[in-house]
Amino acid sequence: MANIQYYDVILKPVVTEKSMNAMAEKKYTFLVHTDANKAQIKEAVEKMFEGTKVKSVNTMNMDGKTKRRGMVFGKTAKTKKAVVALTEDSKDIEIFEGL
Repeated sequence: MANIQYYDVILKPVVTEKSMNAMAEKKYTFLVHTDANKAQIKEAVEKMFEGTKVKSVNTMNMDGKTKRRGMVFGKTAKTKKAVVALTEDSKDIEIFEGL
């Protein structure tokens, strides 16, 4: 098990049409460290964004895509996405405001 600090868990937010529509239900999507588990993701969100309370965390592992450059095939890096649902009395996450 990797020794991951809470500030290393969340890499960046995912900004897609589907994730923006889910924000109305207080669900936020992030790219996270591939070795992070659900408990670490919950802790990271609650520490990084003041006033948030996490209700649930859903994670999915995304395999790397096969890419081609000339005759050579390669793969992009594996990633992990997390959909974090907040409780009703929780504050919203400010980094998504104004998008």
